[in-house]
Amino acid sequence: MIAEAAHELGLDGLTLRAVAEHLGVSIAALYHHVSSKDDLMRLTAEYSVARVPLPEDRGQHWAVWLAEWADYNHDAFLARPGLLVQFLDGGIAAETIAGNVDTILRVLVRQGFDVLEANAAYELITSCAIGRAVAAIRERAAAGAGESIRDAHRRLLRERGPDELPHLRALHQAIADHGREPLRARITTVIRGIAAQRGLDWEPVRAELDGEPAG
Repeated sequence: MIAEAAHELGLDGLTLRAVAEHLGVSIAALYHHVSSKDDLMRLTAEYSVARVPLPEDRGQHWAVWLAEWADYNHDAFLARPGLLVQFLDGGIAAETIAGNVDTILRVLVRQGFDVLEANAAYELITSCAIGRAVAAIRERAAAGAGESIRDAHRRLLRERGPDELPHLRALHQAIADHGREPLRARITTVIRGIAAQRGLDWEPVRAELDGEPAG
């Protein structure tokens, strides 16, 4: 009941007092079941992880499978920044995510990866997705504090001489002209590298990834 209540409140800014009030009990009563706020955060994170819908193994191509796992990781952490903090701090027990890891390795091994190759591919995809989620969370937090990271950079560029920070200026102009590269484009780059490392022709893999009909 404590984990469920905390999950409903969300990890961001979670306190023992808020959980106690949500349950209609005293903080002292909570301490019979959790030893500290850190213990509460860990318990809640593990409860939340177990309830995030996982990608379904439908026999899809390994490239599609990896792309779906990237979306899963990115969306799960972006929607629950506190969960990301717990994950990065090691607050989620290995037992909680062991089944998820085994599932993704199984699908890749079934399609010709050895277990080390499968794990390397999974770690690459996960790192890329989490990195993008971190960037989005930082941007959202900065905007909520009154100035987005992009606006802060613009202000800085206005304050500096026209010949200073030329690459940052070029980056801002490129983003203004073309927009930021979407997550799927970055994941496609990673998958293309995995295909090349495995000596696979890219076009059939790309077609699977883009959902093009066979032939």
